[in-house]
Amino acid sequence: MSRKHHHLKGAEVSCCVKYFLFGFNIIFWLLGAAFLGIGLWAWAEKGVLSNISSITDLGGFDPVWLFIVVGAVMFILGFAGCIGALRENTVLLKFFSVFLGLIFFLELTAGILAFVFKDWIKDQLNLFINNNVKAYRDDIDLQNLIDFAQEYWSCCGAHGPNDWNQNIYFNCTEMNPSRERCGVPFSCCVKDPAEDVLNTQCGYDVRLQGELDQQKYIYTKGCVGQFEKWLQDNLIIVAGIFVGIALLQIFGICLAQNLVSDIKAVKANW
Repeated sequence: MSRKHHHLKGAEVSCCVKYFLFGFNIIFWLLGAAFLGIGLWAWAEKGVLSNISSITDLGGFDPVWLFIVVGAVMFILGFAGCIGALRENTVLLKFFSVFLGLIFFLELTAGILAFVFKDWIKDQLNLFINNNVKAYRDDIDLQNLIDFAQEYWSCCGAHGPNDWNQNIYFNCTEMNPSRERCGVPFSCCVKDPAEDVLNTQCGYDVRLQGELDQQKYIYTKGCVGQFEKWLQDNLIIVAGIFVGIALLQIFGICLAQNLVSDIKAVKANW
């Protein structure tokens, strides 16, 4: 009787911390499941799930990987945090804290390295964009991603429109039979506000013209330079997002560790 009385009056698990962590993670878990589901559905639509070896066939970056990887990490973290909090399982809660701490450390390391090795990062970005320019027609998701980037940042290619010479459909060689020869994708075109219907052929033959004439029809600035400019113009917003994510991670780690301490204190009184 005295032991039970001591347990009630002594250490106890905070219900606020427990159910706040549970609610926080169940949202995270469901979002992870949604991301993972979208990624698997996209792969199923492209026939990747029926032919796993085709994952390595794409020369460029498959955007579906973002949904798969981010969704899987969120799902695992959400599951560990949600079930760990609900069942007061210290193993799952510790796993949640360590995994979240590792992600935070990797993000911090990546941020520091990106700041220190800015030129190397810029070279890698150039290489990444050029590799994806080559694979533009190989994957519909990659194509949509490149089109979105070029339209959003009003750019064309990594350094300029001539980067599209690296693509077999857009290069200017005389042996190229494609109708898109010496052209650029429609996403490089300067939009005419008067046009209601998107002209997907607006980039045909445009690189046969001089640079001054090209400027009337397409964006001539490269996406690397435009992305750098966008980062500088939105530095406070971008930094705020990263700081917000970091604070959420630290908050999650603190809640989990606090709950683990409460559970251990209660068990110590049994």
